[in-house]
Amino acid sequence: MANLELWETFKQSITAYTGLSPATFFTVVALALAFYYVVSGLFGSNPAPPQRHREIEEEREPLPPPVQLGEISEDELKAYDGSDPKKPLLMAIKGQIYDVSQSRMFYGPGGPYALFTGKDASRALAKMSFEDKDLTGDTTGLGPFELEALQDWEYKFMSKYVKVGTVKKTVPVVDGSSTSEAAEKAAPTETAEEHHTTEEVKAE
Repeated sequence: MANLELWETFKQSITAYTGLSPATFFTVVALALAFYYVVSGLFGSNPAPPQRHREIEEEREPLPPPVQLGEISEDELKAYDGSDPKKPLLMAIKGQIYDVSQSRMFYGPGGPYALFTGKDASRALAKMSFEDKDLTGDTTGLGPFELEALQDWEYKFMSKYVKVGTVKKTVPVVDGSSTSEAAEKAAPTETAEEHHTTEEVKAE
């Protein structure tokens, strides 16, 4: 009986202080609680990702400073294609080698431009080609627009990455017999008239 009287008193107090009926009051309270839980659910878990981000940053080792390699061959450049995580990512444009390690997400293994790394990709960049035949530093036969695109790429690399070396120019190897034949062809031949004149001089 006392509980019933207390409940009636509570309902009268609600009406007196809020001007709302008890049913309306409890509906408003329920909506407020629901709104609170929705908002806290949306924003309450946000601090976690930054914490995880900090942990990832701590786990990632800082990049070593670029090392100057000087002049290296194309075969030596292949060793810097990202297959060895301890080595920097290198890529060449027009014979100039750049350290692109800071953009590993683009040029590292699995990146969209990973196939350019460890090579002089001048032709591929000029043509925006991903074909193996274009992964070369040979720019012969490129049109003016392609050469202009290559120039833009070179400016971008010069401004963003550190140059660490150059690609050694390879000279086609010719065997001895071919060299001798070429020398013989290049040597001037004695005409019959010149031979006759020489014989006359000897006779005198």
